[in-house]
Amino acid sequence: MQSLKQQWFGNIRGDILSGLVVALALIPEAIAFSIIAGVDPMVGLYASFTMAVTIAFAGGRPGMISAATGAMALVMVPLIRDYGLEYLFAATLLTGVIQILFGLLKVAKLMKFIPNAVMIGFVNSLAILIFMAQVPHFIGISNMTYVFVGITLLLVYTLPRFIKVIPAPLIAIVSLTIVAIFSGVNLRTIGDLGTITQTLPSFIIPDVPFNLETFKIIFPFSISLAIVGLVESLLTSQIVDDMTATESNKNQEARGQGIANIVTGFFGGMAGCAMIGQSVINVKSGGRGRLSTLVAGIFLMFLILVLGDLVVKIPMPVLVGIMIMVCIGTFDWTSFKYLAKAPRTDAIVMLTTVVSVVWTHDLSKGVIAGVILSAVFFVVKISSVKITQENNRYYVNGQLFFASTDSFIDFFKYNDFNSSTIQIDFSNSRIWDDSGVGALVKVEDLLKEKGIEVEVVELDASSKKILSKLQGVSSSH
Repeated sequence: MQSLKQQWFGNIRGDILSGLVVALALIPEAIAFSIIAGVDPMVGLYASFTMAVTIAFAGGRPGMISAATGAMALVMVPLIRDYGLEYLFAATLLTGVIQILFGLLKVAKLMKFIPNAVMIGFVNSLAILIFMAQVPHFIGISNMTYVFVGITLLLVYTLPRFIKVIPAPLIAIVSLTIVAIFSGVNLRTIGDLGTITQTLPSFIIPDVPFNLETFKIIFPFSISLAIVGLVESLLTSQIVDDMTATESNKNQEARGQGIANIVTGFFGGMAGCAMIGQSVINVKSGGRGRLSTLVAGIFLMFLILVLGDLVVKIPMPVLVGIMIMVCIGTFDWTSFKYLAKAPRTDAIVMLTTVVSVVWTHDLSKGVIAGVILSAVFFVVKISSVKITQENNRYYVNGQLFFASTDSFIDFFKYNDFNSSTIQIDFSNSRIWDDSGVGALVKVEDLLKEKGIEVEVVELDASSKKILSKLQGVSSSH
């Protein structure tokens, strides 16, 4: 109870103010992602509202923002193009169910298999993608656009030195919007991205046949959305953990994402997940608790319903400036030093993750590519087996498994032995799989043909077990 009280009311002023900033930053993102997916802007805005409000209660990471995202939007494009909006709502519901199952199965424990190099690459590629998404909104538009972007950056970096009560991004948005309206300067605004309808979302049941054929259509998209959403959400959760020096319940976050997507599907929204950019804005603006996420969602809807006519007049260069601040704050600038000092394989993994994400615009593919490459490098690294000799005892140094069996076999195959009896000592090694067992049996057979008797010694319990199980080798080995 004390923990819940702290999560909700431990930082009331900071959470409310940061939630206001996040709500303003959510609008252009939600509209832009709706356009990417090929749906009405309100589908993304409704999703951002329902996701934020629901995850405030159901999520496992206080202070993290969930809404419509670009990574999820990209997965939806073929589904919307080929089958239409109602199938998207159905896929969103199924995505939620799958994510709840993932949470119950505790898939979050797989996070420990994501290496640090992949995490650094993930963060940097996110910063690059966020910046790339801003480029069309300020490059080649007008000189005044550059001026407003520059002033916004100046304000968000200098105001915190003098004003700490109100977040600098909120001051920048309000003040520069007023300047733009009263000066009549020609700038692109949020209204230029799409039409905002001043209505609340209503409860719907997707208008699709509830049969196996529909399931076959939506399941491939739903499983992709579920995985992409969880990868982005759990990695974002870890980043916010690091930023705030706090812990989060990642299995609860996985279930919370599922619940939020089910609610979103029933209220006419597109599937969403955690947003790194808005989560960073929230933290940097002072948001720490669940209240900040709830305020972001509610104020987003308030902006649409009550202040819609004013919201559409917010200049895009101001929001671009704030997002550029997020990029600068998100990018790990020490990674340049990391590239120079880290092992070459780790540097390659980090760069591969960044290139994969930026190339595909898919965070999950970049992370998967980085993890697979890390695994390959690890296997190569530990696949070296060295054998040393003391009299008639041969010490195996290294792990015996599918990738190291060739060097193990070759040593005994091409070596000359002066004794009719030798010992193979596994005190510095372990047999991991059936390939390792097969390699040992093959060596025993090779040496037996040469009239040499082999005694295998110092096997640990695990190696004895797999030998006995796979080859019927005596436990005396």
